[in-house]
Amino acid sequence: MDKKEEIPKMKKLVEAADGLSLGISMVVAVLMGVAIGIGLQKLTGAWWTLWIGVFIGVGAAISNVYKAYAKQKKVLDKLAQDPRYTYKKEQQEKYDAEDDDDKY
Repeated sequence: MDKKEEIPKMKKLVEAADGLSLGISMVVAVLMGVAIGIGLQKLTGAWWTLWIGVFIGVGAAISNVYKAYAKQKKVLDKLAQDPRYTYKKEQQEKYDAEDDDDKY
C-alpha cells in the first residue's frame, strides 16, 4: 500500500474517535470535579466544598461540549462553501424570492 492512501484512512479514524470521545470526556470531567470536591471536603472538613468540585466538573463538561460544537460548526461552515452544495442554496433563494411576490 502507498503511504498516501493510508493517511486519509487514519485521518477519518481519528476524527471519528474524536467525536465519540465527547461522551467519555464529559463523564471524566464530572468525576474529576467530584474527586476535587472530595479532596476539598477532606482538607477543610466542610461538607459543602464537595459541591464546589461538582460545579467545577460540570463546568468542564460544558466547556468540552462547547469546544466540540465550535469544531463541528467550523467544519460545517467550510462545507457550506463547497460548490457542490451552494447550487441548492442559490436555487432555494431564487424560489424564496418568487414566493415573496405572491399575495395571500
